[in-house]
Amino acid sequence: MNSIILNPQPLNKQSFNQFGDVVEIQNHDYNIINNGYAQKYPNLASIDTSEENGETAIHIFLAKKRNFPLKIDMLERHPFFSQCFIPRGKKEFLVVVAPPSKIPDIEKITAFISNGEQGVNFSRGVWHFPLISLDDDAQFITIDRKYNPKIDKIMQCDIFELSEFNISLEAN
Repeated sequence: MNSIILNPQPLNKQSFNQFGDVVEIQNHDYNIINNGYAQKYPNLASIDTSEENGETAIHIFLAKKRNFPLKIDMLERHPFFSQCFIPRGKKEFLVVVAPPSKIPDIEKITAFISNGEQGVNFSRGVWHFPLISLDDDAQFITIDRKYNPKIDKIMQCDIFELSEFNISLEAN
């Protein structure tokens, strides 16, 4: 079994482009609104939830701190919608992703670290490890498809087990 050690690289728009959007205000245009009392940074990410008459929902996740090195033993994807995570309280977090495909391309698994003011919007079908918090009780605003078990007929989440691989994430 080959071992893969993931060392997170800084999160930025260019390096994360194939996985979705970096949600941040740095280097974005804004409009002055509310009689000069606010700056609006519009259109930072597009939330994709319209498959089969889907609706968009906003959640807050309360995350527990992960221990490192962290074994990356599975990846998940949402084949029919995007999923956005925005940290509250300037909390850095880690992201492990692989490009959209039928199964994850192990050689293309990449790790990123948010500076705590950046969120991520995973494009539909992007493989990712669940939320990786560096702090206990870190809160994240999460925007994705509203789940309605009575009418939803689409697959909410695919999971791919990586137990046959030795992949670990180091926190720098």
